[in-house]
Amino acid sequence: MTATEHLDTAARPQPVKLWFCPNDELDPGLAATLAEHWLDEPERETAERFLFERDRRQYLVAHVLVRRVLALATGVPEADAVIRRSPRGRPFLLAPAEGVPRGGRELDFSLSHTQGHNLVGVVRRHRIGVDVERLDRENRGFDAIVETFAPPEREWVAQAVPGRARTRRVLRLWTLKEAYAKARGLGLELPFDSFSFQLAQDTGVLGFRAPEDDAGAGRRWRFVELEPAPGVLAAVAVLVDPGEPTLFEVHHGFPWGNRTPQLLALPEPAPARV
Repeated sequence: MTATEHLDTAARPQPVKLWFCPNDELDPGLAATLAEHWLDEPERETAERFLFERDRRQYLVAHVLVRRVLALATGVPEADAVIRRSPRGRPFLLAPAEGVPRGGRELDFSLSHTQGHNLVGVVRRHRIGVDVERLDRENRGFDAIVETFAPPEREWVAQAVPGRARTRRVLRLWTLKEAYAKARGLGLELPFDSFSFQLAQDTGVLGFRAPEDDAGAGRRWRFVELEPAPGVLAAVAVLVDPGEPTLFEVHHGFPWGNRTPQLLALPEPAPARV
């Protein structure tokens, strides 16, 4: 790639990209081998501290997936990627001083995993946050989760029949809130009752009330709800400017070959709510 082509690629609008990968997509032995060669020393030390093999496997697959996705997005080899964390624990790619081989200096990513499923989101500009949850997770702590929501959200949850219908409403809100908080880089430090969503009956965000410290960006956030596998809910929060890409790609499985991604329209920003 010439310098001109590199600049053109960096300036050209890039779609939002998501990778959904169940643990079963990667053989345990292969995941361990890739981790040995790709993960850095702190990551390998973290993996060794897990008491249960299922938790270690989850960690290895998730972090091998991140490095593979970043290698495809940037051209930086998996083992050479330097991943650091912000003071609040948000991971980010430390780009080389000369920029990455593909796509310039700007790139943001987010990782989420739950009970055998992994989701990675990548965007070229601004911020992205993703979250994934299983509907069959045990109902422990749901009442405490709902108590963190804004009053209109608590009322909406309570209107659902107890059981799977109510669980789905709780997890739809929770994944959206987690995705937004991750994109902001604040995590659970952001009070979940300081912002709220109005959701459609089945899927889709009808309205969004941003917290006071982000009110100016409220109209630039776009939110996506997905069910990438039966019984698995995912949410994406991405900050974009007017005129930027309106498509996002959903890739399934571990990214070895050239599987054709699913192309979906990125929803318009949700109307502001008071």
